[in-house]
Amino acid sequence: MDHLTSSGLYVHIPFCKTKCPYCDFCSITTPDLIPVYLSALEKEAQIYSAKMPASGGTGVSPVQAQAKACGYPKTPFPSFDSLYLGGGTPSLLAAAQLTTLINNLRRHFTFSPDTEFTIEANPDDITAEKLRLYRDLGINRLSLGVQSFDEPELRFLKRRHTAKQTLRVIEMIRAAGFQNLGLDLMYCLPGQSLEGWTGTMATALSFAPEHLSCYQLTISAGETPAPPSGTPALPTPFARRAARGELTLPDDEAQRDFFLLTGQFLKDHGYVHYEVSNFAKGEQYCCRHNLKYWRHTPYLGLGPAAHSFKAGRRWWNFSSVAQYCAAVSAAVAPRAGSETLTPEQLRLESLCLGFRTREGVALEIIRQFPGWEAVLSELQESGLAQLTDGRVAATPLGLVVADRLPLWFVD
Repeated sequence: MDHLTSSGLYVHIPFCKTKCPYCDFCSITTPDLIPVYLSALEKEAQIYSAKMPASGGTGVSPVQAQAKACGYPKTPFPSFDSLYLGGGTPSLLAAAQLTTLINNLRRHFTFSPDTEFTIEANPDDITAEKLRLYRDLGINRLSLGVQSFDEPELRFLKRRHTAKQTLRVIEMIRAAGFQNLGLDLMYCLPGQSLEGWTGTMATALSFAPEHLSCYQLTISAGETPAPPSGTPALPTPFARRAARGELTLPDDEAQRDFFLLTGQFLKDHGYVHYEVSNFAKGEQYCCRHNLKYWRHTPYLGLGPAAHSFKAGRRWWNFSSVAQYCAAVSAAVAPRAGSETLTPEQLRLESLCLGFRTREGVALEIIRQFPGWEAVLSELQESGLAQLTDGRVAATPLGLVVADRLPLWFVD
């Protein structure tokens, strides 16, 4: 199977024990809704399933018929080579719940034999029993939400786990035989020093993780799911603190120093900086699923706020868990909106996504923008981009301003 063109499946698990004060993802802290949600999730899977048994000899199930009436493509994804359980906190699911979820997905969809199967996990959810279950279910990649190995920083972020707990859990993961481990870390915290951040990275590297995601703390204006249409999203707790002047992040120059230090330190230790926030211990450990987002490869998203994309068309689900479940339970596809991208929009997205990655953007796409030669020359002279083997990619300095690089090519 060609991993550059094969589709990926994302399944959102929108439940957490507690809500982190910086988080604006679609998540709720009402685990009693999990059984109802998992039932709705299976029904949404049926919408897309080519294996769904028909009723009445029509060849189309009632759910698929309703989905077709809502404008959904029939069987848009023949098979998948990546499966990503994200959240929220997927590791919050009990053994029976996770087993049922995965069995349902395998009943409705086709997966390649070498599927990259990722689950996001919190350190305080991990037990030896859960790790055995993960392996039995075919999960072969763990993404662990570490964030920090510093106890005061973890308390500031209001994480449920401690640094000692994380160290024990990583040892358990290795002892259980997992050979594709990703650690999520966070930097640019208030009061954090470059030396302290370097120490966090060094601790992470002592376990030789195959993947590292290093995210800069940002203050989000609003969290999802948003209230009903027409009313503003609720600000995150950190946003409220920042508005009161109680929370100040490092300035732009300090953020730049943190970013460049991160890239250089991990490069010096053998990691490939393949996307703005992501590093891999060799090409084979780049997250196959996430690469699909950046390459415009087809992907299907199930669950609230999940997005899907194929052949220039994008659609997304309701961000409210209650609204999502109600729609699916009523045999109504839970789609909140959709768009068909024009060729011009696809080209611009290719710039936006490509400049975030090590691969960059094909020169043939760059050439479609008026005045591209002068712009490219200026980017190269400024040390922000480089042209290699027919592709234009951001330099480490260019990755600092990756989101702004596409603006150089548009009026």
